[in-house]
Amino acid sequence: MGKSEWIMLLDGGLTTLWISLLSILIGVVIGLFIALVRNLQIPIITQFLAFYVSLVRATPLVTTVLFVFLGMPALGIELDRVTAAIIALTMNTSAFNAEIWRGAFLSFPKEQLEAAKAAGMTRWLSFRRIMLPQIFLTSLPALVNEMTFLIKASPAIAVIGVVDLTRVTNQISAVTYEPLPPILAACAMYMLFIGGMLKMQRWSERFVYRLSM
Repeated sequence: MGKSEWIMLLDGGLTTLWISLLSILIGVVIGLFIALVRNLQIPIITQFLAFYVSLVRATPLVTTVLFVFLGMPALGIELDRVTAAIIALTMNTSAFNAEIWRGAFLSFPKEQLEAAKAAGMTRWLSFRRIMLPQIFLTSLPALVNEMTFLIKASPAIAVIGVVDLTRVTNQISAVTYEPLPPILAACAMYMLFIGGMLKMQRWSERFVYRLSM
């Protein structure tokens, strides 16, 4: 491959990385919010959120991407390709994150909150200092696993014309008639992204543990 092909791969890799990371960050926050609201057991809202989570989790990511990009204009909402890709990825990961957070909430020993209340701690303080650090550490491996799955599933956004790493790889292969070099380069870049996620997991675990001490 020549210099121009490497530049194309780098641009595609950066596109994949920043779209995926932005979707992950927003999805983690939305997932936590959904889990918190569902934990309150408000009848209609809880049922709606449960339906949303089940629907998105049962829908292939490429279908969600097509729905956001092609279906939303039918509702009067016009979106560019990148915005549609971010929304679709965020919807997908937020639904899976919501279930991860909800499982952590359900498994948390409520006796600790009762003890904190007896010690005079407010509900918010006990949540922030006792509950949240523990459920974060409990959920972190599953959250990072979901993040890696999202990065590996992100080529679905190429179906609406987003020039991500996989789409660039296909373009280079079609022009050079040498598919192996760009494919190997793309694999190396995906491995680098995933390795960074795993590194971040180990750093986050140490940071939260020290913060909760």
